[in-house]
Amino acid sequence: MRILFISDEENKEYWDFFRKEAFEEIDIIVSCGDLKAEYLSYLVTMTSLPILYVKGNHDNKYEQKGPEGCICIEDDIYEYEGVRFLGLGGSYRYKKGPNQYTDSEMKRRVRRLWLKLLKKKGFDVLVTHAPAYGVHDGEDLSHRGFSVFLELIEKYQPKYFAHGHVHMNYGRQFPREYEIGSTKVINAYNHYVVEI
Repeated sequence: MRILFISDEENKEYWDFFRKEAFEEIDIIVSCGDLKAEYLSYLVTMTSLPILYVKGNHDNKYEQKGPEGCICIEDDIYEYEGVRFLGLGGSYRYKKGPNQYTDSEMKRRVRRLWLKLLKKKGFDVLVTHAPAYGVHDGEDLSHRGFSVFLELIEKYQPKYFAHGHVHMNYGRQFPREYEIGSTKVINAYNHYVVEI
């Protein structure tokens, strides 16, 4: 299965200069947040591929009109062709607003998933907006990662952990890929394709 991860910046090749051939080998699209709802709706219409998404800290407009035809996997495990995707959107709380959480609030979200995790026997891909604490994150509150993501990775050892939020064009030397044990960490900024 080939997964196209997207986040934070709409890709002009997919939107302004759309070519269906660019998606021929893609099986599913997964958004890690902070993308316009219209962009996701456009992609699901033009490609006929399933699109899963979590919300980013700038996706407060989704409450009025979310991405049409797409599947929100917030606080859920969604299985597609045998691959289990666990979704936990939002960022570290740095001001008042939706889709922002303290470390304790994110831990509570994860604790509430215990029955789903038990029934599904874990997950294969962790999909978040924010990074994990100490991995691809920043020192400022707005880009701090969550420690509970590291706990999830250690306990369930998913094949992939994909996140957005930390833009590759920030000027820092963030790697696109990283490994935590047997889990490959992907910064999904703009777009990135993996095979599982």
